[in-house]
Amino acid sequence: MTSTPIAETENTALTEAFRRAAARRRTTREQTRDDGGFGRLTPQRAEVLRALAMCEDFVSAQLLHAGLLAAGSRVGLSTVYRTLTALAAVGRADVIRDTNGERLFRHRPGTAHRHYLVCRACGLSRSVESAAVEAWADHVARTSGFADVRHTVELTGTCATCLAAG
Repeated sequence: MTSTPIAETENTALTEAFRRAAARRRTTREQTRDDGGFGRLTPQRAEVLRALAMCEDFVSAQLLHAGLLAAGSRVGLSTVYRTLTALAAVGRADVIRDTNGERLFRHRPGTAHRHYLVCRACGLSRSVESAAVEAWADHVARTSGFADVRHTVELTGTCATCLAAG
């Protein structure tokens, strides 16, 4: 993995997003003292973000960490986990679960919510049109009396390459 500088505006935006996520998590005095370290975009978190952005498909924290180590990074696995969790919380990473229940992450270049079709055999993922799902979720939220409704839709299947391989 190669390091590429993050644009200053994205760096500032991400720092603010991390701060907002940390502020939402603070509900007790003890949590205020230990906010999980999400207050600012450190060089280690920037390194994790760059590595995630270079992955074309969903990746586990362990696999991302292994790639960082192979590239000479000294970022710890716990930093990778915390950073990926914070990125997901602020809408900068999408999260799905694999067949074993492990969380897999993918960089979200913008803030728009996405849905994916993921190959169960090789992990290939493709963003899919989901306007109907979004409209349905909005309708349920409006008619149910609930607020801040969120949803998760995971589509899995077998890609053409894996089907051909048998």
